[in-house]
Amino acid sequence: MSYTYRYPRPALTVDCVVFATYDEGLRVLLIRRGEEPFAGGWALPGGFVRVDETTEAAARRELEEETGLKSAYLEQLYTFSRVDRDPRERVVSVAYYALVKPSALAAGSDARSAEWIDVTRLPELAFDHDEILEMALARLRGKIRYQPIGFELLPQKFTLGQLQRLYETILGRELDKRNFRRSFLRMGVLQALDEMEAGVAHRPSQLYRFDRAEYRRLLRHGFNFEI
Repeated sequence: MSYTYRYPRPALTVDCVVFATYDEGLRVLLIRRGEEPFAGGWALPGGFVRVDETTEAAARRELEEETGLKSAYLEQLYTFSRVDRDPRERVVSVAYYALVKPSALAAGSDARSAEWIDVTRLPELAFDHDEILEMALARLRGKIRYQPIGFELLPQKFTLGQLQRLYETILGRELDKRNFRRSFLRMGVLQALDEMEAGVAHRPSQLYRFDRAEYRRLLRHGFNFEI
């Protein structure tokens, strides 16, 4: 049975804030728009939600179509509904943020290019995407302190130095080396490997990996992750 509603309905979109660490800096993925409005301007990846998909499915589809990214840690951020946020029509956007490792990008049909941009050198963004990105940065900097989402930005095998630099990059400040490493090793969520980093000019450091199974086990016993 079909229904006809007498109330006007806004369009629904998704916008994605995609973070990665690159050259020891925190970067965000931006799209050079190929269509109006804001043709030629920078924007977050995103698009309209189809009638047969959830907002999360739409976010993952848009990420793949516009950037070539097929998988990522994805979490809902906030719903943006300012009446004049889109000059085309009344549009409500559900924003997500994603954490990925830098990978090759393939711009889709509605984007001229996709680039990783350092969060300290951001251009002006289309629509209300500046506001969305600002909220995503605040969420990332807060959440990385009490949930191990930072490991989504690291290679599978990493050194303690790489782990510390990741946290310092995201938090924007230096951390005490001794206290930082002691805190992580005491948690028991890192597995030391019988491997050393290779191809470095300095003395190679031991490699570790994040033990997801142990982390889940610890959670069941009331473990509290906090940096």
